[in-house]
Amino acid sequence: MRISNTLLLLFLLITISLCAQETTIDAKILPSDIGTDGQAVLHVTFTFPEGMHQTFQEEYFYIEPAEMPGVTFGETEYPEGHPDEDGNVEYTGTVTVKRPMQIGADIAPGDYTLAVAAGFQICNEQGQCLFPEEIEVSAPFKLASAVSGDASEAVPTEKAGTSAADILKFLIMAFIGGLILNIMPCVLPVLSIKAIHLVNQSQHHKREIMKGSLAYTAGILASFLVLAAVVIIIKLSGESVGWGFQFQNFGFVMVLTSLIFVFGLSLFDVFIISAPGMSLASKASGKTGHWGSFLSGIVAVLLATPCTAPFLGAALGFAFIQPPLLIVIFFLLIGIGLAFPFILLAFWPGVIKAIPKPGNWMNVFKEFMGFLLMGTTIFLLNTVYALVGGGGNFMRVLWFIAALALAAWIYGSFAKPHHGKAQQWIALLVAVAVVVFSAMFLLRFESTEGGHSMEEGWQKFSPELLDKYIAEGKPVFVDFGAEWCMTCKTNEKTVLFTEDIEEIFEKYGVERMKGDNTRKDPLIIEWLNKFDRAGVPLYLLYRPGEDEPVVFPEIITKPMVKDELKEIGK
Repeated sequence: MRISNTLLLLFLLITISLCAQETTIDAKILPSDIGTDGQAVLHVTFTFPEGMHQTFQEEYFYIEPAEMPGVTFGETEYPEGHPDEDGNVEYTGTVTVKRPMQIGADIAPGDYTLAVAAGFQICNEQGQCLFPEEIEVSAPFKLASAVSGDASEAVPTEKAGTSAADILKFLIMAFIGGLILNIMPCVLPVLSIKAIHLVNQSQHHKREIMKGSLAYTAGILASFLVLAAVVIIIKLSGESVGWGFQFQNFGFVMVLTSLIFVFGLSLFDVFIISAPGMSLASKASGKTGHWGSFLSGIVAVLLATPCTAPFLGAALGFAFIQPPLLIVIFFLLIGIGLAFPFILLAFWPGVIKAIPKPGNWMNVFKEFMGFLLMGTTIFLLNTVYALVGGGGNFMRVLWFIAALALAAWIYGSFAKPHHGKAQQWIALLVAVAVVVFSAMFLLRFESTEGGHSMEEGWQKFSPELLDKYIAEGKPVFVDFGAEWCMTCKTNEKTVLFTEDIEEIFEKYGVERMKGDNTRKDPLIIEWLNKFDRAGVPLYLLYRPGEDEPVVFPEIITKPMVKDELKEIGK
């Protein structure tokens, strides 16, 4: 009893100490007497408690002045801060954030007060963060004399706020991006396999086709709801997040790789999925088929996330900085776009008549799809290679894949429906044991340093090196990608790393830099956010004498890159 009382008291003391740590905020406008040019700067000073810090993230650390007719504000100016061990920029102690402002010529001289919303979210050294807060403070200022009419352009105005038209535009882009995902190489194998299932269902009542299509749609939408929830939770914790973030986690990629590989083996009839003793499962084929459709939708989403289709990158970049409700709506619209062909099929099942009738061709097609899944497995193993650092670690992964194949063979050979229940259960348990013990022994790595080397002629991205080349007047091409990004790899193999594009890079003296986001890199996430992108790929071309870089779309072509590079020589 005494121990429990002591623990309760300790808990109360910790809670009180955390609540007692308050952030103080002060706002002022300098100069205190604004002259005829109408120029001033809003200063908002945050004083954080000792032992607490603020991570740089604009949606949680900001100053937002209230609208005042005739007054415009420039972009927020943050101090330099200092990087933590993970590369995130942190602020401690006293920090001042600024916004330039311009008083218009129609504002009469006099005393005014500006209301400012100041947002922050502080964390302790152990990474535990308090809830985000917003405090309104006041900043008085005096306009000493009328502003001259030619001074109104002295300060650049801030970006326009989010309007209903902006939201509608990006919602449409989210739907179109989801629709295009259907033809991306990441998703195509699953859709092809699903086509076999639909051909089988075409022999049943139209209602069965509708149920199967809607079950597939439900699997997609449920998966996108889970993704939206994960994104919202991560954002509320103060972390940065981007599209395809789960592919930066070895455990996730390894499980997905294993599932795709085993699924591929099943298409070659190495084994048939059937629970021991369930010889009557065929009587429940309707229910099993619908669950299979639901799971197919989930797999389609898992394979779609490393792809960024046209329109999708910009839409997600916009969505990730919106409130939670809008994030959910955006993700659902992407899911509706991805599921749209099957939504059409559900309500117009006559379309299925275009698919040939069942026959021997289905077995050939099924086995061909197995090879496509093996290709998908190799693609995912390329990501695993980068995540584990290659070398001996990757060889251990390959040995695990071999053990996985052995387990599938044991189950397929000794747990067939005509075998006795006891033998089926023994075969299942042996197969599971092979997988579990192989994973415990083989998937343990001492170090995961290393990974893929840079392509010849390319350098690792760093802002300092970029600034150096720009200062020297050199053109620079920057490629932000990842090993798990199919769109990135396709663009590199068909455009960026081809001989003719390499030659034109050399011709114009273009320095090439690559930012690899295979593992989570806060620096790259910061640059993606800077250009309103939620994930890779992102391609930038800095040309001498130009203030802003050329920003390419997610899918690039040789003529597109050549045309922009030729502008260097003009």
